[in-house]
Amino acid sequence: MTSIRADKLIDFVCDVFIKAGCSEIEGRHMGESLVGANLAGHDSHGVVRVPRYLQWLAEGDFIANQSLKTVIDTPSMAVVDGQYGFGQSMARQAVAIGIERAKAHGLSVVALRNSGHVGRVGEWAELAAEAGLVSTHYVNAPASLLVAPYGAVDRRFSTAPYSVGIPRPGKDPLILDFATSVVAEGKVLVASQGGKALPGNALVGRDGAISGDPHFLYGDYEQSGPRDYRQGQGALRAMGDHKGSGLAFMVELLGGSLTGTGAPLEGRRWANGMLSMYIDPAKIDPDGFFPQDVERYLEFYKTARPIEPNGEVLHPGEPELRTRKTRLADGIPISDETWGAIMAAAKGVGIDDARIAKVTA
Repeated sequence: MTSIRADKLIDFVCDVFIKAGCSEIEGRHMGESLVGANLAGHDSHGVVRVPRYLQWLAEGDFIANQSLKTVIDTPSMAVVDGQYGFGQSMARQAVAIGIERAKAHGLSVVALRNSGHVGRVGEWAELAAEAGLVSTHYVNAPASLLVAPYGAVDRRFSTAPYSVGIPRPGKDPLILDFATSVVAEGKVLVASQGGKALPGNALVGRDGAISGDPHFLYGDYEQSGPRDYRQGQGALRAMGDHKGSGLAFMVELLGGSLTGTGAPLEGRRWANGMLSMYIDPAKIDPDGFFPQDVERYLEFYKTARPIEPNGEVLHPGEPELRTRKTRLADGIPISDETWGAIMAAAKGVGIDDARIAKVTA
């Protein structure tokens, strides 16, 4: 296991993507977003993704330095096309549009289609909350067939993530952010490279066997080699039985069909669709009831007695806040297998050994 300071890791990831053809601004966005996911404890959406992103860039699936193309433009709504640019840039641009229009009109909706992987969706809810806005985000990946519906063994969903952000003036926001599968695909990737093991109910085989073995999703792979979820015979399982499966179904339609990206189907080009809604509490609630009632309810919520002795009831986003504080102080832990894959990918775009050595020095 390697532990790396967040600032060093951000700079390194930035340099890698600049070497790969990204602008300095986009490279910085890549570094901050990916390492930000690690800081939040979502290693599945962190630097473990670097080799895969570089592969997709080299193969033409993602395109560096893209700008959004406006498809539909009204005062409170926009439909924008990411043109397969990196999601860390495309989603950031789309969120900026949503924030600007919600501030002007109190409410806005932005449909982002054909974006590269937008990463940790909670990042976009956090950006909106920093601007004082409530937001919800529905994301799909029509080419990323990974998840079996409740009662099935065949893949029909992407991981269909969903996020909500609630601002709290002068305090950390409340952020709900989760894949509608038992675990995100990136967590299977992390587990396959020596990271945190999966829960035993995360995957299902074609014969209905339940497992936490990453081979169910990836098939056979070399420990230091690439992972391809298209090679496995099993599937991720939807969270929450029929309720989670139903939520995933609706996220696919909202994030995919309604944005114009499309719901899952074999043979589609890889992309993310994201439908985002923004509300300005200052305009819907000029008397200021909302922030006061959020604090009242949060205090009441936290007084619930834990089921376990010495346990604690945590609010949405609280584990991420604590992990960020710890990892900023102690460094970000990265498994040897993951770091080896990142180093190999970095060398592939021209990063030399001396630059790599500075990261862990």
